[in-house]
Amino acid sequence: MGVSMALNYFGLPAPATVTEPGAPDNAIARTSDVPVGGGVIVGNTVVTQPNAGNFVGLSVVCTHLGCAVNDISGGTINCPCHGSKFNLDGSVAAGPATRSLDGREVSVQGDWVVSGAGDPNAPIPPPKPWWCEIIPPGCLGC
Repeated sequence: MGVSMALNYFGLPAPATVTEPGAPDNAIARTSDVPVGGGVIVGNTVVTQPNAGNFVGLSVVCTHLGCAVNDISGGTINCPCHGSKFNLDGSVAAGPATRSLDGREVSVQGDWVVSGAGDPNAPIPPPKPWWCEIIPPGCLGC
């Protein structure tokens, strides 16, 4: 496959690496590795293909409390921490999250999905404390 994805100690995705010769420098997945009606998690990016030829890039950080989503199945992107589910376009399918996943810029170059702005291997920020759901942004580290 050429793209490796592993989970670190905290269950967060490890950095993505593309090992195939000839892959663009910013390649994160082969287009053939992203199923229509599904997706893959590569580094800190979720890449989905809601319909044929339409690739969407999203952050792995759940908008509920900042856990990393870790599963794409049944047509949704799923968070293991509190059960939030997101549609393949990043919109909320089921809470407790109330906000869509943040977008990540991706495009297609030949047979590759490539990252745009931002580093697909940048560290994932730690989850926010539970109180950030009820405290205004900017207060107590939220």
